[in-house]
Amino acid sequence: MSRSDFSREPAKPTPNNVNIRQARVDDINTLCELEQRCFASDRLSKRSFKHHVQSEHSVLLLAECNDDHGSPQLLGYGLCLLNRGTRLARLYSLAVAAEARGQSIGKKLISRLEQTAAHQGRLYMRLEVAKSNRTAIALYEACGYRRFGEYINYYQDHSDADRMQKTIRQGSDASRCLSAVWYPQTTEFTCGPAALMMAMASLNQALQCTQTLELALWRESTTVFMTSGLGGTHPFGLGLAANRRGFCSHVFVNTDQPLFIDGVRSDTKKQVMRLVHNEFLNQCEQQGVEVHYTEVTQALIDEWLAREVAVVMLISTYRLDGKKAPHWVLITGSDEQCFYVHDPDVDEKYQRPIDCQHIPIARTDFDKMSSFGGNRLRTAITLSLHCPAELPFTECCT
Repeated sequence: MSRSDFSREPAKPTPNNVNIRQARVDDINTLCELEQRCFASDRLSKRSFKHHVQSEHSVLLLAECNDDHGSPQLLGYGLCLLNRGTRLARLYSLAVAAEARGQSIGKKLISRLEQTAAHQGRLYMRLEVAKSNRTAIALYEACGYRRFGEYINYYQDHSDADRMQKTIRQGSDASRCLSAVWYPQTTEFTCGPAALMMAMASLNQALQCTQTLELALWRESTTVFMTSGLGGTHPFGLGLAANRRGFCSHVFVNTDQPLFIDGVRSDTKKQVMRLVHNEFLNQCEQQGVEVHYTEVTQALIDEWLAREVAVVMLISTYRLDGKKAPHWVLITGSDEQCFYVHDPDVDEKYQRPIDCQHIPIARTDFDKMSSFGGNRLRTAITLSLHCPAELPFTECCT
């Protein structure tokens, strides 16, 4: 995605004298110079380069060759981000000096980034590229990337972007998948409503994901209190909210005790949360929302996805951001190696929407991620337009 020219000519590289290596702190000034020459806007700062050089979640490689005097000349760099807790990497930036183009420098950098990311357990590399940048698109296609979506009005000039992806480690495409829209939560406490909206919209295309609906769902399903700040959302409340809007919802939980109580210290707050829990349970009984006290197994999720049932699930964010917070996501697919999720929460400092859509989470990691707290709470809500009796629901006890 190089976007500008050079005014001076470095030594012409050849396939035999190009060296690709990990960037170091002492490369930062040279990298900043290349950044200034290659990009007219949205440039990485010196601080950003330092962060990526030192971060265990970034891979920053540079390509160089020696000039006639034996001094190394920077030809280009490539930067990819390794999303925490997932099997996804993202090609964040690729810059090649104008005079070094045509020597496969971009391909070499991309290939080495893919190898490094795959070695660290990533299965997919993703990127976004302006639809008008035919040169970059041709490069990515030549490297094996395929378009899997688009962003409208993505850039500051309102131009559109293609989303591209490549499998960089042995795996398979999702054999069970849900065609789902993605919606970013607009507050820090509405992940549950955002995930539920995505689930409902995946089943009913006429449903519009809006902040008005997001907040209405939160008011209907909030636990009132959590560890700090405003309360999150209760699985019973989310199931009831979907039921009121014409969806057949089932709630699965592996305990019959009031939920999230361990997350607060105040006895007053605990009592309020017990009252909320019991009232939601009473409403489930009255409105016919079935509550299943059982473990949510991977086999069950696979079966639901195969039958085009939407699955909203609670996870712990610890493996994603180092915080032990309950968080709702929509499961969008599965295959032999991974589950895929839409995460409504975008960390704008390090992420873009592409990083939060169809995120691959290895099955070996999923069980740990999909349980929360010391009691290992595991809970999910299933949604369908109708309630077919043949769906694999275990014994229910409401």
